Amino acid sequence: MADGSEAAREPVLVALTAPARRSLVEGLVRAPSISAIEGTPVLDADASDADIADFLAGIAHAETGYIARTASGERAIAIVAATAAALCGEDIRAALTTPDLAFLTALKPPAVEALRSVLLAIETDAVDEVTRALHPLT
Repeated sequence: MADGSEAAREPVLVALTAPARRSLVEGLVRAPSISAIEGTPVLDADASDADIADFLAGIAHAETGYIARTASGERAIAIVAATAAALCGEDIRAALTTPDLAFLTALKPPAVEALRSVLLAIETDAVDEVTRALHPLT
């Protein structure tokens, strides 16, 4: 064919890459803000397990996410685990007392996105300490 249509039939090489996986905890911890996102519920993560479980049972299916506040790295891990439990319909109180790190690190990207759309941030005055405590979840 003299009209150049043969060139249009040659394969085109396209590089395909997998989309980057969002981290479960990267960028999650920050210093407290007065009102970072107006109208966003704030959870005192040092409240009783019963109060936290009640809060998470409702917020997991709300149209908004929430911000947790704690100075404890251990409690921050518990909040991440309890949020995942709330989203999965699992025992929130058990997740608060015994976070399953293997389960959390094995979450698939859609589950990580769901969790991060509910747990928007962990605010703390101990940013370095809480960030270090969450490191096993990276």
